Amino acid sequence: MTSKPVDVALIGGGIMSATLGVLIKQLQPEWTIRIVEKLSDVARESSNPWNNAGTGHAGLCELNYMPEAPDGSVEPTKAVAINEQYQLSRQFWSYLVEQKMLDTPSSFINSSPHMTFVWGEKNVAYLRRRFEVLKNEPLFAGFEYSEDPAVIAEWSPLVMQGRNPDQPIAATRIASGTDVDYGALTHQLIDLLIQDGVALKLETNVTSIRRHKDGLWRIRTRDAVGNTPGFFDARFVFVGAGGGALSLLQKSGIPEVKGFGGFPVSGEFLRTSNPKLVAKHKAKVYGKAAVGAPPMSVPHLDTRMVDGEASLLFGPYAGFSPNFLKNGSVLDLPLSIRAHNLMPMIAVAFTNLDLLKYLISEVFAGPKKKLDALREFFPNAQPEDWHLIKAGQRVQVMKKDPAKGGVLQFGTEVITSADGSMAGLLGASPGASVAVDIMLDVLKRCFPDRFPGWEKKIRTMVPHYGTKLNADPKKAKASLAATAKSLGLTA
Repeated sequence: MTSKPVDVALIGGGIMSATLGVLIKQLQPEWTIRIVEKLSDVARESSNPWNNAGTGHAGLCELNYMPEAPDGSVEPTKAVAINEQYQLSRQFWSYLVEQKMLDTPSSFINSSPHMTFVWGEKNVAYLRRRFEVLKNEPLFAGFEYSEDPAVIAEWSPLVMQGRNPDQPIAATRIASGTDVDYGALTHQLIDLLIQDGVALKLETNVTSIRRHKDGLWRIRTRDAVGNTPGFFDARFVFVGAGGGALSLLQKSGIPEVKGFGGFPVSGEFLRTSNPKLVAKHKAKVYGKAAVGAPPMSVPHLDTRMVDGEASLLFGPYAGFSPNFLKNGSVLDLPLSIRAHNLMPMIAVAFTNLDLLKYLISEVFAGPKKKLDALREFFPNAQPEDWHLIKAGQRVQVMKKDPAKGGVLQFGTEVITSADGSMAGLLGASPGASVAVDIMLDVLKRCFPDRFPGWEKKIRTMVPHYGTKLNADPKKAKASLAATAKSLGLTA
């Protein structure tokens, strides 16, 4: 590695680093960028298509974005906000497709109706209220609701085959949902960066990040092959290393990371490529989470399109592992504990006993329990059609809270140094789906002097950045139609 400083260092070869890198190259093409990835290829952790659900989170079917209040009411603000964020991603991808910077859109994004399916009178009543709240929101145009078994069977045959006809059921559906292969998208974005002169260093582990007196960040590395040490300097560092981000931010010494901890959640999916089953299910069908289950463990039966092949995925089955990465170490959790985050972590443990109980029960769940969970969605499921695959690790954010001592935060958290020379991303879902919005936020926070001069170019790539599409039905309709056309999706 050269001692000549680069303008930007991206640590981690996932969708976040790839998105930020492409944005920067469009805004400042002369800036030098280096990407460092510890594995033998990019998109091997959370961005890998088999390590996530690839939903294209837009709040269309995910009930955890609209939890039921004690009085039974539901609030649409978060679901609408997630949808707004996802539209920015669609606009950016559309721009890159139109500029012929990405391959055929079907190589990474495909139409897949988003459904929610529930059973039991209480859940049916909740879903009906949710539908009434969302049906007139412009970004939810085309939203449908039914309690009719015949209609639901038409939408998703597998969920109705073999089901008790006396069971109260309800479903919502929106045809404009998507399935996204973030692994394929990440590879295409990284290839684009390499064509623009970006250096990619694989099989390289970052061992330390320290600030020098001259303001540069010294990044020390060690190659996996040969165990060769190296280093380089950077003016700006983004840590997009998924579950490994917390440790690297702690190594940097920035005070802004103090008080933050990580709570790892592992997972598994059942997968089938049986063509008869795949042909009968063309949707992403989300249910309601079990009591105590983390949001990323909401059960769902999904159509997945990866490398041109359709499969079905059910899960995830959550569990606990101290690893912060799928390819990490059992020491990740204990080594992340510091004096400043110990009390928040203890407080989280005592205030999330339902979650701990749930995760422990999932760890010891056998094949029969996993099949029973699948059969709640697909009553006629047969064990010989399905095989278990390991999902990616998710590290939820734990942080200080004045009232509770510490809270477990579901979602993503951007941490930036006071001078804007370093940023990092912690957390999980909806992550990849809203990468464009998150990375634009990173640029705005870290380059406040330059950002106003970038905004014109940003709006050529993301036309509705800084606006609220949902507040203007005409703009929402036009944007959804335009991106659907560019990306070859159902409008």
